[in-house]
Amino acid sequence: MVSHIFVLNGPNLNLLGTREPEIYGSQKLADIEAALRAAAGDCTVDFRQTNSEGELVNWVQEASQTAQALILNAAAYTHTSIALHDALKACNIPIYEVHLSNPAAREPFRQTNFVAPCARASIAGLGARGYLVALEAAFETVS
Repeated sequence: MVSHIFVLNGPNLNLLGTREPEIYGSQKLADIEAALRAAAGDCTVDFRQTNSEGELVNWVQEASQTAQALILNAAAYTHTSIALHDALKACNIPIYEVHLSNPAAREPFRQTNFVAPCARASIAGLGARGYLVALEAAFETVS
């Protein structure tokens, strides 16, 4: 049974609900966090957001040492961060990648993905519901 899960969010996700709602939806990050906590039951959810690449890398390393699963929306760092990729490769817990939109159907620069090769699963294009799908998958595969 999963008892501790990290949910890490990368740059600009603090702007959810106001930044391009036609792409990312109208829910705020706090709404997603509340829905995850409600769905998690007795599982402890450590939910964080940062605009800093180094801080995100540090949190991945922390998750690897203290959690049983990681849900990650790396946002733009998905397409740019070798440092994040290397931290994820060293992570010894299941990783579930989440994207609110479908990067594969967007601009060409979003076609590069440094997270997916490290993830057990990638959930994209389901909006905020993608986080709940990732949580369900974590519960099923880690239990």
